[in-house]
Amino acid sequence: MKNILLPTDFSKNSMNAINYALELFQDVECNFYLLNVQKASSFISDDMMVVSSSATIYNTIVDAAKKSLANMITKVTKTYKNKNHKFYSIVDYDNFIDSINQVVDKNSIDLIIMGTKGATGLQKVIFGSNTVRVIQRCYVPVLAIPDNCKFSNLKKIAFTTNHNSLFKQESVQLLADFIKLYKLKLHVLHIADENYLSQMKNENINFMNEYFPNCIHDYMDLRSNDIYEVVHQYLENNGIQMLVMLSEKHSFLERLFTRHPVEIFAFNIDIPFLVLPV
Repeated sequence: MKNILLPTDFSKNSMNAINYALELFQDVECNFYLLNVQKASSFISDDMMVVSSSATIYNTIVDAAKKSLANMITKVTKTYKNKNHKFYSIVDYDNFIDSINQVVDKNSIDLIIMGTKGATGLQKVIFGSNTVRVIQRCYVPVLAIPDNCKFSNLKKIAFTTNHNSLFKQESVQLLADFIKLYKLKLHVLHIADENYLSQMKNENINFMNEYFPNCIHDYMDLRSNDIYEVVHQYLENNGIQMLVMLSEKHSFLERLFTRHPVEIFAFNIDIPFLVLPV
């Protein structure tokens, strides 16, 4: 049984991520926890006019969110009719990250799945700010689902690393679960950049060959190239349907989030992106 957290703000984007999650784990017994986090600033003055004298602003906001979550669960239950899946709704009135971490602890969450907000053209960024903060500050795997990305039968998945950490079985267990579930072909993309630590390379390659005996190794020296464009081109050329990496220090992931925004625009991740804690 997997416990999966689905944060939602009731947007089309978050609903798309929920649908992706239900289809991805259609053959797996899962507890899905749908979480909506409210804050006082979301309560606008027009809404205050309809609050009865006996009700508090807090109760009004939370009750409305609970009804929306109940409607959402009713909808997906009728749509998918999956006996493997159980749904639980949680409404919190808290800091977004603190709320997620509390739910993770209380319900032994194995994975967080959430949508990413984007636009078109030069305004399209890789992730919305909430998704970035969850990846950076939560300590369970996070699967980010891009706008309008629909689930299709997975065949190829890429795991990228620049060997800043030694791999551990517990860190890649979710990756192993996906490979077993969908009989995936795994591409391991070894990236050499300015932070490349070659002394860990051989140990990690041996680990991957032992733990994933059929994986394909590819190597890129990106110390003098545009890392975003090159990796994006690799994903397209090899028909990769999900990108996976560790949230290790000085990683490609860290550079992705701290690079100048103009450079980020050039690298539009349009496939699911799984980040595994080290």
